[in-house]
Amino acid sequence: MRTNKIFAALSILFLASCGCGNGTNNNGQGSNTIPDNPNPAPPAITYSVIKAYPHDTSSYTEGLFWQNNALYESTGNYGNSQLRRNNLLTGQPDKMIKLGKEFFGEGISLINNKLYQLTYKEKKVFVYDANTFSKIKELEWTTGEGWGMTHNDTELIISNGSSNLYFVDPETFRVKRITGVTDNNGPLTYLNELEYVNGSVYANIWQTNTIVKIDLVTGKVIGKMDMAGLLDKNGTPKPDEWYQDGNVLNGIAYDATKNSFYITGKDWPAVFEIKLN
Repeated sequence: MRTNKIFAALSILFLASCGCGNGTNNNGQGSNTIPDNPNPAPPAITYSVIKAYPHDTSSYTEGLFWQNNALYESTGNYGNSQLRRNNLLTGQPDKMIKLGKEFFGEGISLINNKLYQLTYKEKKVFVYDANTFSKIKELEWTTGEGWGMTHNDTELIISNGSSNLYFVDPETFRVKRITGVTDNNGPLTYLNELEYVNGSVYANIWQTNTIVKIDLVTGKVIGKMDMAGLLDKNGTPKPDEWYQDGNVLNGIAYDATKNSFYITGKDWPAVFEIKLN
């Protein structure tokens, strides 16, 4: 027993002298970093605000895209969910339909002259004629909740609040493949409203002022935009309590002709045209 105690003591001294297992770096300072992290911190993407346009403050924005010189918008909340085609200059719809009060509207996208609209927890996908807004059919979405949606010309791309992007056949709504999204901290959850641009997807991170740029080949976040204080630039600052009530950043649309993005949020008074620097 005595010999065992001496051996144990010598072992402890040896470990202490070589710094093994004590969580310190060569400078003797504590470190929580993961060695050889394959994902470096994404670089900041800066932007300039070009102009602010009016936005209906009763529109709880859940989906947004730009097409044919109009902003298409899906709004949420039970009893107030809509599909709208908005005039950018006035913020008012020139075409609009309301969803049944039992549905909470979510992400939208347009592909093959059909409008697709997700619902939050109802597992329904509504498909409309893009010109008339007449409902063509209903599909099922059973892979979690419905959050954001965009497309890459052949597939719909959907988020459900997890760290995954789902690539979906627009005719059958079958999931064809899944891409997990990661940044330097690991899987990035709460991916919300989406916008596909030139091989990448821009995504709102729910309940934050952050938009990330995602490489669809690797799933890695390759850029990050900080949109904090955007409403202040319009002269309409809001108290923290207003954002805490759910009126958060959520809405990304891309105008390829102008190379501009349109950014808004839930019940926000403005849509902002920005250009990336």
